[in-house]
Amino acid sequence: MGVFTVLTRCIVQPLSVVDDELVPKVGMTFTTLEDAGKFYRNYAKAAGFSTRVRCTNRKGNEIKNQLITCSREGKWKSKISPTEKTNSTAGLNCPARIYIHTLKDVGAWIISKVVLDHSHPCCPSKAEMLKQHKELSMSICRTIENNEEAGIRPSKTYQSFVAATGGHRELNFIEKNVRNYITREVRNVSEQEDAKEFGKYFLRMKEKNPNFFFELELEEDQSIKLAFWADARSRAVFEYFGDVISFDTTYNTNRYNLVCGSFVGVNHHGQSTLLGCSLMKNEEIESFKWLFQCWLRCMGANAPKGFLTDQCTSMKRALEACMPITVHRWCILHIMKKIPSKLNGYKGHADIEQEMSHVVWNSPSKDSFDRNWNDFLLTFGLADNKWLSGNVFLKSAAEVEQAERESDAADFHTVIPCATKSSIEAQFQDAYTHAKFREVQASIFNKFVVTYDSVAAEVKCQCLLFESRGILCRHVLSVLSFEQVSQVSPRYILERWSKKVKRRHTHIKSSHDEPLMEPRSKRFDQLIFRSQNICEFASESEELTAILHRAYDNVMAEMEALKAKRKGTSSLSHEDANLKSVNELQSPPRIRTRGRPKNRLGSKLEKQIANATKKKKTKVLSEINLFDAASAAHSNSSQYQGHVMNYQFRVPAAENNSLGV
Repeated sequence: MGVFTVLTRCIVQPLSVVDDELVPKVGMTFTTLEDAGKFYRNYAKAAGFSTRVRCTNRKGNEIKNQLITCSREGKWKSKISPTEKTNSTAGLNCPARIYIHTLKDVGAWIISKVVLDHSHPCCPSKAEMLKQHKELSMSICRTIENNEEAGIRPSKTYQSFVAATGGHRELNFIEKNVRNYITREVRNVSEQEDAKEFGKYFLRMKEKNPNFFFELELEEDQSIKLAFWADARSRAVFEYFGDVISFDTTYNTNRYNLVCGSFVGVNHHGQSTLLGCSLMKNEEIESFKWLFQCWLRCMGANAPKGFLTDQCTSMKRALEACMPITVHRWCILHIMKKIPSKLNGYKGHADIEQEMSHVVWNSPSKDSFDRNWNDFLLTFGLADNKWLSGNVFLKSAAEVEQAERESDAADFHTVIPCATKSSIEAQFQDAYTHAKFREVQASIFNKFVVTYDSVAAEVKCQCLLFESRGILCRHVLSVLSFEQVSQVSPRYILERWSKKVKRRHTHIKSSHDEPLMEPRSKRFDQLIFRSQNICEFASESEELTAILHRAYDNVMAEMEALKAKRKGTSSLSHEDANLKSVNELQSPPRIRTRGRPKNRLGSKLEKQIANATKKKKTKVLSEINLFDAASAAHSNSSQYQGHVMNYQFRVPAAENNSLGV
């Protein structure tokens, strides 16, 4: 095998054609060193290469001269074998450079040496892809910051820039630059500062509204062990919707592995409403006790009637100690979400999940559920499964507030039409919010028995919809219509679903934190806001546009003159704040994680349940009118006892949409 020796030498490449005004020349002078460096960078971009500062000489603290070269100057020899090296190398001993030094007693800078030739080809059309020339303007940076605040992914942000400019070629940066900016500038709070910023946030919210509530439990090293907070609006909301609370701890923070909990209620539109948030270092009984006692203090020591949680023994014991009168139940959605992990090892687990879902959601009474559940365990051979045999059966505050405001406005300005001429239906239409009136109108078909006491004006359905959700079922309404009752007793029209109640919390804003922007960013946003109106007005005609262009030119010249006059001076402004109480806070030990934090746990079953629920509600009022007394609701004479009448209904046949006895 022959041996080949490859000789290399520096081959001077022809210079790209560049406007003569941009080409550096010996004797050019500049006010500052930064101006000289910027001039050479602009030339490099036009010529198709990038630069770097090769050497800077100082005398004391003052810079005397500087050498700026092409970024492909020099040639670094790697110790890694060429066959194993994966990273590319840029150095090609390029001679292109400029040498700048200061002029004594003048305070200016002069170019004393220039080499324009390169040892490699230069391509102006590819210069924008070089790292040095990938610039993010102030406008681009503010858009990135706003999108990051809104939770928009960096890839979507970059694609919006591409769409706005007409293509990738029109941008002088790539998606990686957007991601780097977010990492470097937007998420630049260090681990040591996280806890301090957390405490400062609480102080800012407390300053905005004195009713903002927060408490912290600290370790000996001042790191956060437990935290709870609720804004003034959440505390006011509790007065109206604090009867049944759900506490959710299915999230955790990615950096410190803290458990994130949320207290959630249901408002008069059936929407979730936030009643407090928490962070916990562990899920021990004492931690939950501290949290629940703290939450009770926040809400004026008023315990809710019902409390829903996931299957956590520590939580259960803490609730028994802190709220002994409150009825505690496990949330069925939390239980159903665990099904895939608990049953995944069984053959045919998909069929098991489907049948279990049917039993859970379609058992109208406790006795029928017990029967169906036992049959389910025997059918699939699951009697020995401990988890099954032992079973007893959210958005940011700002988004929640906005959703409620939109629904309140819809209730005020619009009306859901009645499907019939029933006075009872009109009664609910007048009193209830749109969401709850739709629930009253919804038809649910199942076997049930309705008992009506005409003297006491009491009615009860076997489906227990009113007892569980506070909504009279259509079965009851059909019976009342059959009995020619024109108005429902006020006891069955709950105030919590009313659209007429003036609730105090609707006049209180959620505690929103303003982004901590630099003064320049604030000024930029203010200017953009004003200029949008001017640009919109000027764009109406060519004449108006020309006027604005002339004004821009004049203003730009005036600002550049002022900037040149003030060059070399600086100013500093700050706001005084008493933050001593939070400056000693320390963050918990950081954990190492891979990739993005997991989203809230979910499963295919949740989607199946949701889809199944939708299918059941597709029966529209036109198919069966339960408000109409003529809809075949009949009394069973064998069950008639004085003034108490029992009505028994069955599921209608597929071909027959009337109710039968």
